[in-house]
Parts: sequence; structure tokens; C-alpha cells
Amino acid sequence: MMNMKAIQPRISTAAQVDEHRLSPKRPGRKRGPNFKMMLKNREMQAALGSGIMMLAAWGISGRYELISIVMYIAAYTIGGWAKAKEGVETLVKDRDLDVNLLMIAAAIGAAAIGYWNEGAMLIFIFALSGALESYTTERSHKDISSLIGLKPETALRLQDGTVEQVAIELLQPGDLLLVKPGEILPSDGKVYKGYSAVNQASITGESIPVEKSAGDEVYAGTMNGEGALYIEVTQPADNTLFSKIIRLVEEAQSEVPASQRFIEKFEGIYAKLVVLITLVLVLAMPLLFGIAWGDAFYKAMVFLVVASPCALVASIMPVMLSSISSSARRGLLFKGGAHVENMAKTAVVAFDKTGTLTRGVPEVTDLIAASGYDEMNLLSHAAAVESQSTHPLAEAIAARAIAAGAPLIQAEDVRAITGWGIEGRIAGELWKVGKTDVLDQADTDPAWLQLRSELEHEGKTVSVIMQGDQIAGLIALRDTVRPQAMKAVKRLQELGIKVAMLTGDRQATADVIAKETGVDLVYAGLLPEQKVERVRSLREQYGHVVMVGDGVNDAPALAAATVGMGMGMSGSGTAIEVADVVLMNDNIEEIAWSVTQSRRAASVVKQNIVFAISVITILIAGNFISELALPLGVIGHEGSTILVILNGLRLLR
Repeated sequence: MMNMKAIQPRISTAAQVDEHRLSPKRPGRKRGPNFKMMLKNREMQAALGSGIMMLAAWGISGRYELISIVMYIAAYTIGGWAKAKEGVETLVKDRDLDVNLLMIAAAIGAAAIGYWNEGAMLIFIFALSGALESYTTERSHKDISSLIGLKPETALRLQDGTVEQVAIELLQPGDLLLVKPGEILPSDGKVYKGYSAVNQASITGESIPVEKSAGDEVYAGTMNGEGALYIEVTQPADNTLFSKIIRLVEEAQSEVPASQRFIEKFEGIYAKLVVLITLVLVLAMPLLFGIAWGDAFYKAMVFLVVASPCALVASIMPVMLSSISSSARRGLLFKGGAHVENMAKTAVVAFDKTGTLTRGVPEVTDLIAASGYDEMNLLSHAAAVESQSTHPLAEAIAARAIAAGAPLIQAEDVRAITGWGIEGRIAGELWKVGKTDVLDQADTDPAWLQLRSELEHEGKTVSVIMQGDQIAGLIALRDTVRPQAMKAVKRLQELGIKVAMLTGDRQATADVIAKETGVDLVYAGLLPEQKVERVRSLREQYGHVVMVGDGVNDAPALAAATVGMGMGMSGSGTAIEVADVVLMNDNIEEIAWSVTQSRRAASVVKQNIVFAISVITILIAGNFISELALPLGVIGHEGSTILVILNGLRLLR
């Protein structure tokens, strides 16, 4: 923390500044209906423009033939330019054919034999389906990275007795900021002064604002409540939790599911095959079957339209993006569609214990006072000595005393005893708190040894409280189970998933936590490299493994799992970076939901693929068995593309 004397004048001066004179810029947070967002999409605008021109050209085609053709050309250009450009770039740069070029070729072919309206309809529906897919991507980005819109541009910094408005990029650790009621916090930091309830939903997914006072951590991108806060910056702008989330979002599209990679590879081969068959139809049918060249060309164009794999190509990514989007709204950030696909196949979820199934912070569970000692008084004396230590167990004892309302007393001459504990004088008497090895002396009452054994068997850490050389009592502490841990484990088991716990803690402690949470498999006493070996063993035995962890020591196991899931609130930066999925609100109950949602996504992908292949097969058969009209082929083919995209959009809910 900054020096008290250095900060106080800055706060005092800042309090005199006109509350309305300076205020950080706040981004607009109004979100319109979805159809408005659709209309803002450039591809959607081009598709609709193409459709309007097509209808206008069709309306005047009987009377003004030349003008209608010009309007059809405009419809082709407006709706097909972007797709044609994309197709040509693929052809030139990658020397490969794609769906875009097939559709443009089919539309031009239809126009060449006088079917201007059919070609324009093909362009319109193709552009519309592409716009819908683009909208899905955009919607996914908006839902996940709407956090970017919550990032304020400026902050109020207190410096040299004045308040100045500065860009957040200029903020450095140690700067003191004023955040007014209702404003967005510009940086990660600690509250130096003030009290308020901060809405952290944008970062952690918590629906209820969290009360913040001096010493509490706060995050950039969260919304301050009704009280003014003075925040000491702890992270530069590019290293805040907020910035890390944004980086995760920007990387979310980089990893493509294996099924999508297969489809993309298949698309190039399939497109070449379609072009080859189209050329064969144009040349072979007049020569072998005596069909008129115009009729052969027409049938070839119908084949080119109906055989193109548009719906097949659109079967996967819109689904994955929609699933990523809906997961993000519940505080689960997937770093790519591949992890959604893998999550659906989960056979085992392996939890680290500390900070994942448990809170990760020790709490006092038992206090046993010796005869002649009052428990509350004993707690006061233990807390008086321990309050001057920063050890987690000492902090837990001090916190318990405050929570229990124990009288606050002062200890003097407090000093740490290396390898044992701590001691100090209270009202002239020596009090000590430390390891229970002093109980192993020959003259110790066996009852104390029995109590220690029982407490340790329950997975608790036991310390002895002594007044001089006399045993005053025992105090037991343990990392407590998260309230939602039992439900989270049960929900996973209901999905047919085995739940394992991997921990470096003692077997006795692990067994107690396992009994409370109901996990199926327990592995204790593991070093980081042993956790990796255990994860690999689980993968060999059961299949796909999800590893959930929060610490640096969990990072290797997260990387070794099929899907690594990091805890966003309590997790280390390393764990978050290595993880494939980040659980931003630390609510482990959401893991079962994410598996269910991923399975839904896998099911929708299968539906889409079966539907797309079926439609293509039926349309191709219809073209050869009977006289399938080009307009029907266009509607059937492009309609199926739109339907698979809309089917994927269901997962946005």
C-alpha cells in the first residue's frame, strides 16, 4: 500500500473538487433488439439490397426488359461482390475452389441462358444465408466481448492535490483514483477509502453486487454502486483481469473443431468434383443422349446449384459460436469451438481440491478449552498473538475472533518461533500458539492426544494454545468445502460422468473432503508432475477428461487434460492462460451445464449434417430423375442452408 501521509492530502483536496466537473467517459450500454443488430450487419444490408433490386427488376421485366436486366446485374453485384471476391482470392492464393465461387458461377450460368431472376434469387438467398452466419459470429463476439464496451476511456487520478482526467493507458500501479457513484471502474486495484456495493456481473457473473470497503480488491470493467471509492491501482492497463478476459475473447475463434477442419478439407475436394461433373453434364448429355445444348446447360446449372455443399459447410461453426456465446453469458469462456466439441465427450471431471472443491482459505472449525479456561477468552488471547502474523492460519484465527465478537486485546513483544509458531505477552503473561508436538511429552494428559488424533483424522490442522508452559486449549482449522461442491458433483454424476479429486494434500484430509462432496475417485499426496500422470491415466482408462484447477501447480495437469478449466476469480494467471475454458464466476455447478450445452451442440451439429446431406441427395436425384426447375433448386438448396444456421442459433438461448 502507498504511504498513508502521502495519500491523505490527495484525498482531502479531491473531496473539494466539483462532483460534476470531471467524469470519466462511459460507453453506451443500451442494447437494442436483435433484429436491429442484424440490420447493422453489412452483409445483411447487401443481401437485402440485392433482394430489393431483384424484386424491382422482376416487377418491371415485362415492360422494360433492358432496364430490368440492368437492375438484375445490380442485384448480382450488390449481393455477390463480396462472395465473388472471396472465392477468387481462394482460387488465386490457395489454388482451390470453394462454395462461394460455385454459387457465383451457377448464378452467372443461369443468367447466360436467360434465367436472370433465378440467378438473382440464388445470389440473394446465398447472400442472406452468409449474412445469417456472419450475424451468428458477430452475435457470439458481442455476447462474449461486450466487456470491451464496458472499458472506460479515462479515469480521475488524484495527483499533487488535484484531480486530473487521464487516459487509462497512462495509469500505473500506485496511482490513486476517484470512482464516483454509478461509474465503471477503470483499473484493477484495492479500495483505499470509501464504501460501496460494486456490480461485478461483467467479470464474475455474480448477480448480486458485492460490498467493497478499504482493503478489498476491485476489477476494471465493474460498475460502482452508490458510494464514492478511492482506488489504488495495482495493475497496469494491459495486465488487468479485464484485459486478460478480452485477450481470451480475441483468441476464441482461433481453434477450429476437428469436425469443422474435416468439412473445410472436404469442401475443396467436393467443390472440384461438382465442377467436374457439371462440365461432364454440359458436354456429355448432348453427345451421348442427344439432349439440346441449352437443356443440358440448364440441367448442369441446376446440378451446380443443388450439389454445392453450402448447408454442409454451415452445419458446424454457427452451432459452436452460438454455444460459446450462451456459455459466456453464464460465466464460462471457451477459447474455441474445439473445446465445445471435446466437452461434449467428457467421461471424467477431475477437480483439484484446494480452491476448487474447497474455498482455498482455512477456517477455524473447533476450539477446545482446557479446564478453567473460557472459550471466548481463550479465542481472544490466541487472536491477540496471531493478529500480528500474516500466516494464513493466523489470519483465520484472527478472523474467527472478530466474527465471534470476542473481546479485542493487545499483545506485546510478539515474535515468531521458527519452525513452531508464535508467542507474545498479554498483561505480562506469555501466550503461545503453535504446533502440537509439545503434546508428545511424557507427562501430557492422554485426553489431549486423543483429541488431536480425532481432529487430524477429520483432515484438520491442529494448533496448541499455551499460557506459559501450561496447555490452555487446542484450536483446529480446515479448508472448508464450497457450498455448491456437493451439488456440482451430483449433477455431473447424473450425466453419467465420473468425478475425481486430485490433491497434494494428505490422504486423511482428501478422504474427508471426498466424503463430504461425494466424488468417485480420490488421489492424494500428488506433486504437480504426478497430477499430470494421473490425468493421462484417467484419459487412457475412461476417455475424455476435464481438469478443473486454480493454481500454478495445476497448470501442467490442465494442459494434459482433454479440456482444462481454470477458475477465473480465484485462479492464478498461469492457470487461466493454460486453461481451454475459464470459469469466470468460480461457480463449479456450471460445469454440468456446460457439458449438457456442449452435448446439445454436438446433437445439433449431427442434425444439421444429416439434414444437409439429405437435402443435397434429394435435390440431385430430383434433377436427374425429373425436371427439377432451377428456382426450386435454388430455394431447396439455399433454404436448407438458412435452416441449418437458424437451427444453430437456437443455442444462443
